[in-house]
Amino acid sequence: MKKDEVVPDGKWIFDKEVTEVFEDMLSRSIPQYDVMRDAVYNLGSKILENHKPKVVLDIGCSDGLSLQKFVNKYGAHARIKGIDISEPMINKAKKRYEGYISCGVVSIDRLDLRKDFPLDKYNLIMSIFTIQFIPIEYRQEIIQKCYDNLVENGAFIFVEKVLGNCSQLNEIMVDEYLKMKRDHGYTQDQIDRKRLSLEGVLVPMTSDWNKDMLRQAGFKKIDSFWRWMNFEGYIAIK
Repeated sequence: MKKDEVVPDGKWIFDKEVTEVFEDMLSRSIPQYDVMRDAVYNLGSKILENHKPKVVLDIGCSDGLSLQKFVNKYGAHARIKGIDISEPMINKAKKRYEGYISCGVVSIDRLDLRKDFPLDKYNLIMSIFTIQFIPIEYRQEIIQKCYDNLVENGAFIFVEKVLGNCSQLNEIMVDEYLKMKRDHGYTQDQIDRKRLSLEGVLVPMTSDWNKDMLRQAGFKKIDSFWRWMNFEGYIAIK
């Protein structure tokens, strides 16, 4: 695994340099990363137990890592699709699953959710730190399309960075998060440069706002399954 030494000069983009160090970046930048990933997989598997065929969509699949356990478990018993807007990420995901792609189990496509959505009937849709990078005015429509393209009793698993409910609490949680990044080996200069590059690119909302979007889309069974400071995971069942 190549170490993340990325120091962006301008606005954050998921380019070739980021793609090459992405796994290290996630493990050092996302709190309780393995706990969150295991929770997503375990909940997703529970949902898929009751569905045939098993049809999975990951919106913002990046390099495809989030799909790995589902591919390993279900293989030819599922249809698994990943979409992303970053060409380098798509290329890495296609290389990861080239054998599964050639036999029609996995498909990886470049797609801009602001313009299009892969229409199908899915049992499970995942969005892991994706919606936060999409301009706010598109988010409700995208979540609505997730709801509309789920089968009955299908689930949407949604993980985001969130804002605290007031500035004081938000500042406390952000300070703890930045301490975690320093503890994971990032320098203060790296932290500051990445924060600056992400301004206006990664735009989080409050937990309540995210849940309201899920309700407005039609979900009635909604709960949080993971929370660490200003990071939260939700599961919503149609």
